[in-house]
Amino acid sequence: MNRTDRLYALVEELRAVAPRPRSARWLAERYEVSTRTIERDILALQESGVPVYAETGRRGGYVIDKTLTLPPVNFTAAEMVAIAVALAGAEATPFASATRSALRKVLAAAPAGRAAEAAQLVDRVRLIGTARPGESVPPSQVIQEAITAGHVLVLDYRDRNGAVTVREVEPVAFAGTRAQWYLVGWCRLRDGARAFRVDRIESAADTGEPAPRRSYRDLKLDIPDALVGRLDLAG
Repeated sequence: MNRTDRLYALVEELRAVAPRPRSARWLAERYEVSTRTIERDILALQESGVPVYAETGRRGGYVIDKTLTLPPVNFTAAEMVAIAVALAGAEATPFASATRSALRKVLAAAPAGRAAEAAQLVDRVRLIGTARPGESVPPSQVIQEAITAGHVLVLDYRDRNGAVTVREVEPVAFAGTRAQWYLVGWCRLRDGARAFRVDRIESAADTGEPAPRRSYRDLKLDIPDALVGRLDLAG
């Protein structure tokens, strides 16, 4: 293990056991180096601003302030390419902009060598029949932010016959199928629950007006529960 990887590993280890301490001897045995090397590594972390401090006493050791640190971003080349592949498949979804932003952040935080590995791997990937970066996408970021904030939206919506109507919508959720994404909410024009195809939304504006609190179940859409899945951030 090189020094950079060991510094990352030290922070992760101390975060995992915080607020309990780890002794220099324990860490030295764990990473197969001398206690003196661990002491130098801890000093380097402290000088770089990582909130690591020493607790004295028989059961003392090094402790990290977990509330003031974030785990290091240390994606593998394959993980970075996986995000790029997900982005290619997400261009027509409401989360394309967010996925693109996440990829930029990951690449900016990656060591130069790891980014180069990812560039070599991505050059060997070809996608057939997926959306291409740069294709026009609906104003999904405004919709996403309105859902999060709980604000009423004003939509210019084009129906299946091409007619455009202005709708005030109380947004509740995004719903996705294999083929399409929908904004699900309460349409004030129709005075009822509606699902709007995202690719037919010509424009969206956040009015700033707080929308009544509604859940997906409150809308009572004619979709069997067995067909509706939920995302899990834990993967």
